[in-house]
Amino acid sequence: MKYKIIALDLDGTLTNSEKVITAETQRRLMDFQENGGKIILASGRPTQGIIPHAKTLKLKEYGGYILAFNGGCVIDCKTDTIMFQDILPLSVVPEIYDIIKDYPVGINTYEGKDIIVGHQVNEFTELEARINGMNIRFVDNFADYVKFDINKCLIQGNPEVILKLEKILSEKYKGRLGVFKSEAFFLEIVPDGIDKAMSIDRLLGMIGIKAEECIACGDGFNDISMIKYAGFGVAMSNAKPSVKDAADYITLSNDEDGIAHLLKKIKKHPSDILKVH
Repeated sequence: MKYKIIALDLDGTLTNSEKVITAETQRRLMDFQENGGKIILASGRPTQGIIPHAKTLKLKEYGGYILAFNGGCVIDCKTDTIMFQDILPLSVVPEIYDIIKDYPVGINTYEGKDIIVGHQVNEFTELEARINGMNIRFVDNFADYVKFDINKCLIQGNPEVILKLEKILSEKYKGRLGVFKSEAFFLEIVPDGIDKAMSIDRLLGMIGIKAEECIACGDGFNDISMIKYAGFGVAMSNAKPSVKDAADYITLSNDEDGIAHLLKKIKKHPSDILKVH
């Protein structure tokens, strides 16, 4: 089987602990593209936070794709066009804000190059801004300010508080919204049905590639669906245990060029890539 496309999570997968794509990983991915392969950068990040890595890997030249907001927006890098996106119903924003204001958390969405933040700015808000290279803009009333189309809201706080809010919001919005953790301290609120697997499936249908011709690599909770969906699902050795359980193969960590290691084995020794289940 020749794999035609690879979907890559960013943080903890494609990038190392310094949030950098190493020279070796970049070299292997460029070789993959030069031999006809396509790349999907599939992340919970906003589009603005993915674009620099798309430029590093020259996705415009090679015809790759950005899958932002956990699949809420998919962009064809070659043409700079949105292939599809889903919008969070604005009617739920005041409801969510009213619930979270009783907890020590921040809530944000995205506008241009700014992260729009309500309720509080905490260490996790600042981490989100650093990861994406975006500015924090605090607003006094988040619910009143957000009157424009958004792909998601992100709630940030200590893991024990996020766990409690995940339960509350999941029960309230079951069948209406997607509510899930991307990290222990990040709670994602997205349109119902949005996840990485669903968006990759839609994208592959549009470009004529089969699921079994796709590799998907990740380390976080929000990567499980695409790892299970892909013909070959890969977890990093630094992945959460539940992610490893979903994978066909476990590669080296993101600080050990795990993606480069995977691509090297697939290219030179495909028989060494054995499923772990």
